[in-house]
Amino acid sequence: MASAPQNANLPIFYQDLIPLSSQEHATWRARALDKAPFLINQHAVPLTSDEFISASRHYPIVFSAGENPVPLALMGLNEGVNVFVDAEGKLINPVYVPAYIRRYPFLLAKLRQDSDELSLCFDPSAEAIGDFAEGDPLFTGDQPSEHTQAILGFCEQFEQAGLRTGQFMEELAKSGLLMDGEVSIEVQDAAQPFVYRGFRMVDEAKLRELRGDVLRKMTQNGMLALIFAHLFSLQLMREIFGAQVSAGKMPQVTAAPAPVLG
Repeated sequence: MASAPQNANLPIFYQDLIPLSSQEHATWRARALDKAPFLINQHAVPLTSDEFISASRHYPIVFSAGENPVPLALMGLNEGVNVFVDAEGKLINPVYVPAYIRRYPFLLAKLRQDSDELSLCFDPSAEAIGDFAEGDPLFTGDQPSEHTQAILGFCEQFEQAGLRTGQFMEELAKSGLLMDGEVSIEVQDAAQPFVYRGFRMVDEAKLRELRGDVLRKMTQNGMLALIFAHLFSLQLMREIFGAQVSAGKMPQVTAAPAPVLG
């Protein structure tokens, strides 16, 4: 399982959450970083359905096990292993970076349970935000700066993509296409193959058996394209495995996590 935040109710990566305030953070700035240390030991990252096509070129896309599965981009096959970043958290090669990663350390959250209003919050432990001399100001006077407005817009788009992902997962569940996944990788000179379980995937046999009207509906609403992106991306499992072996991180059987989405 993936390493959990200190507060189990927080999404992965987030160690704490506080609302952005023009009074408390009037002089704070956000700065771009060339590394993401929080990714070093993270082998699976939440993914929205909007990103399947772009992400499928770089990562295997699977679904978490459990009652409410969510899409995940695998950055490694084993807990604590990420083959896309180096020891400092810098990307080894240019790849598509999931929106969940790009959103950090910000997110929209409900501050009151009796209200549906979402407020822009952030993780104060992140190195990208603070009372720095350099970086983009978060406020102009008592108003959000252009940079903060852009962050807010991105977080709002992420929330909308999350709703579409939820609808996609509901339809996938209704179709009965999800099954427990298993990938077996043969290695020369190894007595046994490496077998990975603990995730879910689309059952290709059941997909072929769907009625024509159901397939037509899936084609029209774009769902079929997402399913194929997921299935094609599974071929990358062996590439990830090879990258782990090359990095000296000999893999063992693991289970994909079910992270808390925010």
